[in-house]
Amino acid sequence: MTRTGHGRTRAMPVLAAALSLLLALPAAAAELLSPFKDRLFAYPATLAEADGGRHVTVDYREERDINGRDEVPERRVHGAYVDLGVRRAQKDLIAETAAGRIAHMAVGRQEKARFIVVYLHGQGGSRRQGMDDFTFGGNFNRIKNLAAGNGGLYLTVDFPDFGAGGARLVAELAGHYAARSPGAPVFVACGSMGGGLCWRLADDAALAPRLGGLLLLGSHWDEGFFASRAFKRKVPLFFGHGGNDRVYPVEKQEAFFRAILARAPGYPARFIRFETGSHGTPIRMSDWRATLNWMVSAAGR
Repeated sequence: MTRTGHGRTRAMPVLAAALSLLLALPAAAAELLSPFKDRLFAYPATLAEADGGRHVTVDYREERDINGRDEVPERRVHGAYVDLGVRRAQKDLIAETAAGRIAHMAVGRQEKARFIVVYLHGQGGSRRQGMDDFTFGGNFNRIKNLAAGNGGLYLTVDFPDFGAGGARLVAELAGHYAARSPGAPVFVACGSMGGGLCWRLADDAALAPRLGGLLLLGSHWDEGFFASRAFKRKVPLFFGHGGNDRVYPVEKQEAFFRAILARAPGYPARFIRFETGSHGTPIRMSDWRATLNWMVSAAGR
């Protein structure tokens, strides 16, 4: 059924429906990531849209999205949200690079990967945070399964700081694996203070040309991005932010998002505001599959 401009419905002709289905098939086949527990990880109801649909406010409720989702709130998600078979593809490794020995963890193909996702933790975290199957509502288990199940590579890493030293180490690790997977886009997801590394990597001479997208999860802003290689390339950006974030106020991140759109009206950027959500909400609630598939589409890969 389709809806007319006056709210009435009319039947779509059979031929038109069939044609629409056929036209949709190539797009679906071209998706980077195939479905994995999509219904469980789908965004709650949309409350509002702005900026031509690029800014979306979604409903978030602690009672439902934490207490109802977790067996032990914030510590262990219910079993339906995870598939622990992916642990067979997980390794704790040391990479020998020009920046020294880098402790990291990997899930998926270490060579000839179709894509690479790097998760960078915030203050007080470690490489183990992004590999924890049960915290953050099982969302890290989901990206692990999405990577392993779609010929990709998912990495987490320890780094010394959120400045130049940490950025150099992350760039070396990403380059180490990117060299083994020519053509694979590199997506970097940064939680909280990890965003400082995302913004530095946006202008890294070696890594910026390989970037497929940057994901800022409850993170901060950086005006220096406008002079970066990634901005000039229009590398897709995803912002996930809690509406009640007391570390990085959502209004300031929204202002930065809109400053990007003002400078480059066609820039591929999206903002998901989890209304009433706190600082860690975007790590729990952001939809990895929808975001990465959109980034690939936006970049024309």
